[in-house]
Amino acid sequence: MANFEPPFQEALKTLSLNSPQDAPSIDAAEEEFFELPLIHLRGLNGQEMERKKCIEVMARASREWGFFQIVDHGIPGELLKRLMSEQKRLFYHPFEEKSKQNFLNLANSYLWINPRATSLKQLSWSEAFRVSITDLSRMDESNNTLRQTIEDYAREATLLLQRLAEHLAEFLGMSSSYFRENCPPSSTHLRLNRYPPCPLSGKLHGLVPHTDSSFLTLVYQDQVGGLQLMKHGRWFSVKPASNALIINVGDLFQAMSNDVYKSVRHRVVAQGFERFSAACFYCPTAKALIQGFRGPAVYRPFTYGEYKEQIQEDVKSSGDKVGLPRFLQH
Repeated sequence: MANFEPPFQEALKTLSLNSPQDAPSIDAAEEEFFELPLIHLRGLNGQEMERKKCIEVMARASREWGFFQIVDHGIPGELLKRLMSEQKRLFYHPFEEKSKQNFLNLANSYLWINPRATSLKQLSWSEAFRVSITDLSRMDESNNTLRQTIEDYAREATLLLQRLAEHLAEFLGMSSSYFRENCPPSSTHLRLNRYPPCPLSGKLHGLVPHTDSSFLTLVYQDQVGGLQLMKHGRWFSVKPASNALIINVGDLFQAMSNDVYKSVRHRVVAQGFERFSAACFYCPTAKALIQGFRGPAVYRPFTYGEYKEQIQEDVKSSGDKVGLPRFLQH
C-alpha cells in the first residue's frame, strides 16, 4: 500500500544532525489556555441596539485580540462536514501523487515543508494544498466532487467575510463599499491543512509563527486544538469551540485601520494526533490600494501586489516574512 505521509521523519533526522544544539522550538511551560470571544452573529439580524452591540463586540475583539469565534454564521453544517470529508480524501492520496507538480491540474498547489529550513525552529510539521478560486476550473474531472465542494464553501465563506469586513469598517467610519469594489470572489483563496501526528508532540511547530496577508481570514478546524496566538509577548492556546468558526484580522485591515485592528502573530503547535483545518483568506485584487483611514497614516499607501512582492523578496532572502514594518511611514 502506498504511503500518503510526507517524509517528515527523514527531515527531522536531517535537521537534528545539521543542528544538534537546536532544541525543540516550543516551551510548553510558556503556554496559557484562552477561550476566544464567542460571538453569536444572529445579533446582526436583530433590532438596531442588538445589531450595534454585536458589531461592537467584534470590533473590540479585533482590537484587543485580533481573533474571535463565531456561531450562527449561516454556513450549513452539512457543507462543513462535506469539506472536511473531501479534504481528508485529498490528503490520503499517496505522497508520490500529491507531490507531483501538476497534481489535480493545479500547478504547485501542494506544500509540505519549508525547503529552506536549516533548523527545527523553521520546520512546519504539516502539509497543505493552496487553492485559488480562479484555478478550480482547471481541476481534472475525476475530482468534480472536491471542486464543487470547494466552490460551494468558498462562495459561502466569501459572502460571510465580506459582510464582517463591511461591519468592522463601518464601526470605524470607513467606507464599506471598498470591499465590494476591490475584493471580488475570484481574489479569495483557500489553504487546506493537515497536521500529521508528531512524535515530538507539543515541541515542534505544526505551522511556524506568522501573520496573515489578508483583510480577514476564516478558519474551520476540528476539535484537536493546537492553534496559538501571541499577546503581550506570551503564547495563548486557543480552546476549540464546538460548531464555531474562527475569524482573524490580517495585515491589510491593520494597515487600513491605522493599527486599530490588530493582525496578530499566530502559530500551530504539532500534536500527537492528526489535525485538519481549512483557512479562507479574504483578499483584494493586486491593484487594490491599501491606505490608512483618516488621521496621520501609520503606513504609506501600497497596493496588494506590492505587498505580496515584498513578502516574496523577504522570504527568499531571509526565509521569513517581514510584513507591515516594511511599509511604515518614515
